[in-house]
Amino acid sequence: MEELANEQLEHAEHAERAMHAGDNFMIRVSATIAVLAVLAAVVASLETVETGHAISEKNDAVLMQAQASDEWAYYQAKSIKQNLYAIAAGTNAEHAADYLKQAARYEAQTREIQKKAQELEHKRDEKLAASNKHEEKHHGLTFAATLVHIGIAVATIAIITKGQKWPWYVAIALGVVGAGKAAVSYLA
Repeated sequence: MEELANEQLEHAEHAERAMHAGDNFMIRVSATIAVLAVLAAVVASLETVETGHAISEKNDAVLMQAQASDEWAYYQAKSIKQNLYAIAAGTNAEHAADYLKQAARYEAQTREIQKKAQELEHKRDEKLAASNKHEEKHHGLTFAATLVHIGIAVATIAIITKGQKWPWYVAIALGVVGAGKAAVSYLA
């Protein structure tokens, strides 16, 4: 953030020199640099927001996976008990009805546990997909911010070369392309 503040001061100095020189072209170049600096700050902020969303969604996915794993472990325990009661029913005719009743109870419980575990895995997959989408936006915004920063540097060449217009045109083009890329990336 300190870098951004220093960069803003540097652009303000360029604008001030251009105003004192009274050169309209230099004033336009300085204004372009200021606009590009604001655009770069906005894109960088959006980039940070998307990074935060991606991390948050990924964390939620990890939590969902842990909960699903817990449910699957619980399912395994109930399933083992169900099988033990089924085996006991086959080996002890005197209590077979009670054992089969217990086995049926565990079977019903395992179906519910399995359903819950699968729902958690589905939610995990949704969170991972959301995280990936935020990461894609982040990458697009990073590219857009890079284009705008290059535009700022190229516009500065117009000041250094004392009035050559091609760097200013290239800077404007880079700013427009960067803004377009940011819009497409963020709104996608």
